[in-house]
Amino acid sequence: MHDSDHVDLPQELIQSIHQVLQLNLDGVDNPLDELSNEFNPVDVLNQLFLDETSLTQLETVQERLAEDERLLQQEIDTLEDELRHDQDPSRIQLIQEMISDVLGQMSRIREKASESEAVVRNITKDIQNLDLAKKNLTTSMTTLKRLQMLGNALTQLKDQVTEKRYSEVAQTLAAVKEISAAFKAYTAVPYIARLWKQIQQVTGQVRSQVDAEFEAFYLQDPSKQTRNSQITDACAVVDVLGVDVRTQLIERYVAIELKEYRRIFRANDEAGHLDNISRRYAWFRRLLTSHETETGKAFPVEWRVGWWLFAKFIAITRDDLSTLLSKAGPSLTLTLLLETLQQTTEFEAAMSKKWATPLDEILSAASSPTAPVQSMSSAFEPHLGIFIEAQDKQVGLFVRVHSLADMLAPHRNPKTRGSLDAVAGPSTASSTPRVSLSVDDRDELTPIVMPSSTGLFYFYAQSLEQCAKLSTGQALFDLYGIQKKWLKIYAGLFISVTLRPHTHTRKSLDTHFDAAELRRTCLVVNTADYCQRTASELEDKIKEKLAERFKEKVTLQTERDLFMSVISGAINCQLHELETACEGAFTALSRVNWSMTNQVTGHSAYVGDLAEVTEQVVDQIKHLVEQKRFVRNFLDKACSLILTRFTNALIKSRPLREIGAEQLLIDLGVLKSSLLKLPGETLSTSGYTRSLTKIATRLEVLLKVIVTPVDPPEGFILNYTLLIGDASFSNFQKILDLKGTPKLEQNSLLDTFVTIASTKTELNSTSFLSSLDMDPPPTVTFGSPGASHVALPLVMTPSGGSDGALGMLNSPPSSGPPTGLSTDGTAAKGSEPGQKREVFSDIRRFVTFGLRRDTQPT
Repeated sequence: MHDSDHVDLPQELIQSIHQVLQLNLDGVDNPLDELSNEFNPVDVLNQLFLDETSLTQLETVQERLAEDERLLQQEIDTLEDELRHDQDPSRIQLIQEMISDVLGQMSRIREKASESEAVVRNITKDIQNLDLAKKNLTTSMTTLKRLQMLGNALTQLKDQVTEKRYSEVAQTLAAVKEISAAFKAYTAVPYIARLWKQIQQVTGQVRSQVDAEFEAFYLQDPSKQTRNSQITDACAVVDVLGVDVRTQLIERYVAIELKEYRRIFRANDEAGHLDNISRRYAWFRRLLTSHETETGKAFPVEWRVGWWLFAKFIAITRDDLSTLLSKAGPSLTLTLLLETLQQTTEFEAAMSKKWATPLDEILSAASSPTAPVQSMSSAFEPHLGIFIEAQDKQVGLFVRVHSLADMLAPHRNPKTRGSLDAVAGPSTASSTPRVSLSVDDRDELTPIVMPSSTGLFYFYAQSLEQCAKLSTGQALFDLYGIQKKWLKIYAGLFISVTLRPHTHTRKSLDTHFDAAELRRTCLVVNTADYCQRTASELEDKIKEKLAERFKEKVTLQTERDLFMSVISGAINCQLHELETACEGAFTALSRVNWSMTNQVTGHSAYVGDLAEVTEQVVDQIKHLVEQKRFVRNFLDKACSLILTRFTNALIKSRPLREIGAEQLLIDLGVLKSSLLKLPGETLSTSGYTRSLTKIATRLEVLLKVIVTPVDPPEGFILNYTLLIGDASFSNFQKILDLKGTPKLEQNSLLDTFVTIASTKTELNSTSFLSSLDMDPPPTVTFGSPGASHVALPLVMTPSGGSDGALGMLNSPPSSGPPTGLSTDGTAAKGSEPGQKREVFSDIRRFVTFGLRRDTQPT
């Protein structure tokens, strides 16, 4: 059978056939009984004939298959006969007639059911009528009884009102109102209409009589005995009359009580002036005391009449304050404004504390929703610009005086003493600007941060707390703007004053460094780090106190970035100091005449000087910098700087010859060992070790190629290809130039190199020698501190933007992780996400932070 004749049966059809034929789907003994589209006759034949010997049973198998075919055909014929019998037209007609009979019987049953329902309804009709009559009779009796009760209650209410028995009036009036509510739908009935009119008249009479009672109570002579009990009963009647009546009576009482206040403290009288604001609050306290001890006792506690007195007093006083403040205009002084506002906020807080309820809740409960009452302190909000201007002037004065004093202290005459005298150390007549580090230097007293930084944030904390007590709205947001502005100016002073270019001169062979300069830059790093961390906490504190609508606008990230730039610039200054101190050693290396060297005698003298001065500088910085992540960043840069200068000096000292290269290998090993020991156990990172090893290894490869003799040429070239691994003509020529090979020999060696390199297809076209600058700059220059980025680069690059001699030896990118990260990409200790130092939570710590170790020996 061809593939085109193969027919795939649907899975549903196969399942139906299995159900009809009652085949077991789980276990099929005969593979020929299985119905599936995956039927494979070859598999069946393989099962029937397992090997060649089974072919002898071919005839038996054929007979069995023929018998199976006969049985299947017989079963098919039987099924066809049954199908023809089931599809007999006469039988189908019989079935249809039977269905029609069933439908007719159902219709007759439905008709009989309807007739039965009608009979039952006729039988129960009288019962339903009786039930309805009973219900109507019960309702009528209940209504008549209520009507009788209403009439009796109304008669009692009239008598009680006449006799002024208000305790009974309250109960009876409440009963009358409750009962009469059931007759509101029957007011069309004449009798009920007359009764309803009487209820309205009695209620009006009660209202008028109660008003008269309260009016007499409000205006009674204080010398006469009060009728508190009768008024207390009348209050119960007022509660029945409704909230509107109660509110009207309370407002009337409040107006009468505060009438004298309006007369005494008019805005155009002396008593109403701003400087007499305390007299207003004292008067209200006396009024409130009189109310609570005398007339106020007559009112129920739930009426909260004291709250209404307080709210109305605030409304009147706030209007007077707004008028007085606007009238004062430019003549309003900061002292008067703050004194008045402080007394106002203290008074409002005292009242809120007295009732153990927030001020806003008191004002909301004791005022109309259509005319809400605002606090008195909010009247000062439009005039707090005077306070903000004063804060601006005070911060500006502080920054100009104290900050500049701290920053300019190291640049003053030694005889002039400033706030940073301890940083520069004691001066004598014989002292020089640049001295080497000694034990005495470590014994000097050195603060951790500049006092001006702690003082600035202490001042910020005080002004923030003070302003938050006055206002949490626009005024506090304006204060944030002032603090943000001066924080940026303070950071700018670091860049323009503290990190300004140096004017010191140094002799070419002077290997000493300025210990005072290093202490100054370490102080700058600590101060800038303290400022950027505390600025973050200041931002959180401002958001915590500021109104919700201003919180999204608050950010000090730009200022924090500026302080990080200051740290970057200070580290660059430290690197500059290190480079200057190492200049003598590198100059000595560049002036060595390797042609005159005949033998290798241990490491050179300049390496010892270089290692010693580097260790001294690093030890000074490790000791003074508070956050060790900045020390790690400095070490990464210092390592790259020293190896860069070493490579530049090596190139300048060419020709190296074999003996020179061998000597340089020893010197490089000593230098590498010294650099590996610089961080110590606490500051060492895998990134630092990995970067140092990679640069030093490439330098070692370079020197090993130079050490190899050029004779035989094939061996020399083979060693180059194995160590360097490129087929670059120019790179090979650089090796010859460094080695000092004569020009005539170079031509022959270059030809041989081209011939051999052409046969080695596995060589690369470039290598780390491709970027080797054979004319390196004399020094490694640094960017302006003011232009330093927040991300401090790990590897310093020479001027001109080229990679330079060190760049071709170092594969890592020219910029490393941001300051605060170690070179292996992990967060430095103490700066993990989620950790937060609450420095700003206690303002006293601002003062002690920068001074707590002033007296400790460093």
